[in-house]
Amino acid sequence: MDSLTQIVLGAAVGEAVLGKKVGNRAMFYGAIAGTIPDLDVISSFFVDTVRALEIHRGITHSVLFSIVFAPIFGWIVSKIDAYKSFKGWSWLFFWALFTHPILDAHTTWGTQLFWPLDIRLAFKTIFVIDPLYTLPFLTFLILAMLRKKDDPKRQLYNRTGLIVSSGYLALTFLLKGLSFYQFSAALENQNIVYQELETKPAPLNTVLWVANVKREDDFMIGSYSFFDQSEIQFSHYPKNHHLIQHLLENEKMQRMIHISKGWFTIIEKEGELFFNDLRFGLLSMDEDASNFVFQYRIVENQDGTINFVETKKDASDGKKLIGELWERVKGR
Repeated sequence: MDSLTQIVLGAAVGEAVLGKKVGNRAMFYGAIAGTIPDLDVISSFFVDTVRALEIHRGITHSVLFSIVFAPIFGWIVSKIDAYKSFKGWSWLFFWALFTHPILDAHTTWGTQLFWPLDIRLAFKTIFVIDPLYTLPFLTFLILAMLRKKDDPKRQLYNRTGLIVSSGYLALTFLLKGLSFYQFSAALENQNIVYQELETKPAPLNTVLWVANVKREDDFMIGSYSFFDQSEIQFSHYPKNHHLIQHLLENEKMQRMIHISKGWFTIIEKEGELFFNDLRFGLLSMDEDASNFVFQYRIVENQDGTINFVETKKDASDGKKLIGELWERVKGR
């Protein structure tokens, strides 16, 4: 999830653990703890694209990281804060660190919660930025922050924020199930034979859902809003995996394919090859659009090695997408 959401969650968890004893300092340190796992993005400055993707939401988003580092951070804070309870601060950091990857596990990228095991937990029930999750949560947190630490309403507001946000997360599983049923029914009605079906929410909401459909030679992408009145339509995207046949034995290419879980296409533009990770969708709601959110140019070096260079995003595409999403959410 985005940084603001993780700060809010960390602050609310910190308040739940130590708010009665240290007041707003619990929110402060909880907010800090809530951002620590995302420091793994620093790796992108020191390693290549593929390695950075492997590291992202890896060890820092694991149960092991929470267990090992919570007492370390707890000990540090117990030495500099007026409240000297090592146990209290350690519990605060553990729960703030642990709930961060639990929330991230609901997104499309997921988390390697059980690192070092190569298992990425991804429920794909919520987009990385969802105002319906964050804004009510933030509102209740602010209301709690404005109360004194021994005011019963402080805990009430904070507890309500945690309950409302958690309830919304639970609701997203139901919405995902309903959308999955609609996509499955549409594929059956259209006599489409497929190998695998995955669904995820479109950006910024859980009313509009997107499906990736894997077939033998191509992928299909379709969208469904709970306000739709017409039949679901699917766009086709050839796999074109034959274009990288000469690179399939390359170790870095194999790792990239593993990262994408096989949900990728290859396109050729002006003599260059591009690797598209389908799991994160497109920067457009237009049919047959090809501007994928995560697209990488494949650079073949003279020594036989390859590099992946992420294509730059156009800010205008993002603005255009927001308008398209609003229109599409309203149904068709």
